[in-house]
Amino acid sequence: MNKLFQIIIATITFCFFFVNIDAQWVQTNGPYGGIVTSFAVSGTNVFTGTQGGGAFRSTNNGTSWTAVNTGLESADVMSLAVIGTSLFAGTDGGGVFVSTNNGTNWTAVNTGLSTNINIQTLAVSGTNLFTVTRSGGIFLSTNNGTSWNAVNTGLTNTDIYALTVSGNNLFAGTWGGGVFLTTNNGTNWIPVNTGLTDMNVISLSASGTNLFAGTYSGVFLSTNNGTSWNTVNTGLTNNYVLTLGVNGTNLFAGTLGGIFLSTDNGTNWTAVNTGLTNTDVRAFAFSSTYLFAGTYGGGVFLSTNNGTNWTASSTGITNTDIQTFTISGANLFAGTSGGGVFLSTDDGTNWTKVNTGLTSNYVMALAHIGSNIFAGTSGDGVFLSTNNGTNWTAVNTGLTNTNIFSLAVNGTNLFAGTRGGGVFLTTNNGAVWTSVNTGLPANDIKVLVVNGTNLFAGIYDNGVFLSTNNGTSWTAVNTGLTNTRVQAFAITGANLFAGTSGGGVFLSTNNGTNWTAVNTELTDTYVYALTVSGTNIFAGTWTGGVYLSKNNGTNWYAVNTGLTNNTVQALAVSSTNIFAGTRIVVCRRLLSDILTDVENENPIPSTFSLEQNYPNPFNPTTTISFSLPKTAFVTLKIFDTLGREVTTLVSENKLPGMYEVKFDGTKLSSGVYFYTLKAGDNVQTKKIVLMK
Repeated sequence: MNKLFQIIIATITFCFFFVNIDAQWVQTNGPYGGIVTSFAVSGTNVFTGTQGGGAFRSTNNGTSWTAVNTGLESADVMSLAVIGTSLFAGTDGGGVFVSTNNGTNWTAVNTGLSTNINIQTLAVSGTNLFTVTRSGGIFLSTNNGTSWNAVNTGLTNTDIYALTVSGNNLFAGTWGGGVFLTTNNGTNWIPVNTGLTDMNVISLSASGTNLFAGTYSGVFLSTNNGTSWNTVNTGLTNNYVLTLGVNGTNLFAGTLGGIFLSTDNGTNWTAVNTGLTNTDVRAFAFSSTYLFAGTYGGGVFLSTNNGTNWTASSTGITNTDIQTFTISGANLFAGTSGGGVFLSTDDGTNWTKVNTGLTSNYVMALAHIGSNIFAGTSGDGVFLSTNNGTNWTAVNTGLTNTNIFSLAVNGTNLFAGTRGGGVFLTTNNGAVWTSVNTGLPANDIKVLVVNGTNLFAGIYDNGVFLSTNNGTSWTAVNTGLTNTRVQAFAITGANLFAGTSGGGVFLSTNNGTNWTAVNTELTDTYVYALTVSGTNIFAGTWTGGVYLSKNNGTNWYAVNTGLTNNTVQALAVSSTNIFAGTRIVVCRRLLSDILTDVENENPIPSTFSLEQNYPNPFNPTTTISFSLPKTAFVTLKIFDTLGREVTTLVSENKLPGMYEVKFDGTKLSSGVYFYTLKAGDNVQTKKIVLMK
C-alpha cells in the first residue's frame, strides 16, 4: 500500500493558478550567489545552507544547484548535519528540521527546544545530534531530533559559535569564554583555555589528536585536547578566522581576507585565493577531490586542486541580496551586498558578474552619466566603468569618506551620499570630489534625488534636507514628516515621495515645505524602495512586497502575485518592465499588465478563509480558493479518508491576498478526500469528492 501511494504522489500532476495570472512577477535567472552559511555532504549529494534562500542541493559537485525547501519554515539556514540518511537543518527562527529524502521534504523537530529556535550550529557524534541555540546554550538529541534536552552543566558561557567532535570529546567555542570540553556528551563541561590568549572563538576543527581554534587573533593549536594552546599563524596575513576545515593532511582557514592552506598543522600558511572573487569565507565542505568554499555574499566556489584555483559554482543558488539598480539603454545593472555588480542585457534572462577592478563586493548604489557607470561601495568608495562593467577604476580623489550609501545625477554633476561623511560632488566623472555639506548634520545620507535644480537628501533620523545650489548649502524641510528615518525617494511631476522605515510613504507637493502621510492600504510601512512609471508610483517594502498607487498615494494595492521573496530593497523601471530586487533574487513584471490589471487586484482580505472547491464533485480537475489577511507560512494538503497524506499543493510563505490552486486528480481513484489549509495558527478542512 505504501508503494502504491508513493506512485500516486509521484505521478499526480498539479499546477497553481493565481488571480491575474497574466500579470504576475517572474523570477529571473539570478543573479546567483549570496550568503552561504554551511555545507553538508551525503553520498553524491552536496547541500548548502544560505541566509535568506534556504537550502540547496547539488548532485553534480556544484555544477548546478536546486532549492530544496518544501516544509522548511525559515529561509535562514545556519547549519547542516547528516546522520545516516537523515539530513538536519538548523535555522534562525524556525529551529531544527529533518529530511529523510535528501531535502525533498522537511519536518520540524523541536520538541524540548521550547523557545530556543534560533540555531547557531549543529554537530554530530555517532547517533548524537547537538545543536547550539542563540539564547539557551547546547541541546542534545539521541533520537534524530524527536526530543531535545539541554546539556549545559559547567558551561559558564552560552554565547557559542562553534562545535567540533574529536573521538569521544566534544568541544564548544564561545565568544568571551574560550573553549569548553565535555567527555560525556554534554553532561558536564570544563573550560580548557591555558595559552588561549583570545577567548573569542569563532571556529573549531579537529584532525586526529590536533585541535584547532579560529579567533580574531588567528589560529591556535592544541595537541592535548585543549589542556594547552599555542598560536600557529606564520604566513596567515589575515587573522580573522571565520571557519576551519580539514581534509587529510590539509588544513584550510577561511578568513575575512580569503583562504589559507597549511600542510603542517598550522606551522606555516599559504594564501590560496586565485579565482576567489569574494574573500569573506564562512564555510567549507569536502567531497572526494572537490573542495567547496561558502562566502558571505559571493555564493559557492569550487576547487579541485586544494585551493590552487577556484571557480564560481553558484548556478541555481538564488540568494543574492540586491541593494540597487541602474538601467542604461538595454543594460540592467544590479548592485549586491557581497556579490558585487551583475549585468543583464536581456531583462534578467541571463546575468553576468562584472567585477574586474572592483575591490569591494558590497555595492550599495549605482548610477550612470551617459555611457559611464558608477558604483558606490561600502568601504572602498566610488568606481567608474566606461565599458559596461567589463573593467572598473576607483575614482576617489577628494572623497574623504568611502562608505557610499547613495548616488544621484544632475546633468554632469554626480553626488555621493556617505555614511557619516555627508555629501560629495564631482563635476568630472569622479576625477575630483568636493565636500558639499554646509547645513547638513553629519549623519548617514541614505538616499539622494534630483528634481530640476533641487537636490534632496534623505538622512536617517534627521529627515529631508534640500539644496537649491548643488549642495553649497542645505535646509531641513521636514514639516509634517512624522517619521524622519528616510530610506527612499521618488519624483513624478511636482510630487516628491519619501519612503520611511516604519512611517510608510509621505508626499510633498511643494519641494518638501510640507509633507502628508499617504498610507491608505499600505499595510507594510517599512518602505525601502520607490520608483515611478509616469504617474504611477511603486513602493518596495520589508515584508509586504511591492505596492502600487495610481493616485499619488491616496490608495495602495499590493501587486505581489508570483513574487518569490517579499523583502524588496530595490526597484527599477525600464520601458516595458518593472524589476524588484529582493534579498535573494531579481524578479520582473510587465508594466502593461500590472498597470492594466491593478483595478482587478483584490484588496487584502480581512479574514482567513478556505472556500469549497469548485466544481465538487469533480473529474478530474477542480479549483481550491483561499484568502490570507496577513503574511504566513501556508500549507495546503490533500488527504484520503484514512488520514494519509496524498499530496501537498502549497508549502511556502505567502503574502496577504486571495489565491486559487488547481488540483488534478487524474491518477487518483474515485472517492472522498479532504483538503486542509494551515496558515500560522489558522487551520480549516473541507471535503472533496472525485467522481469518475
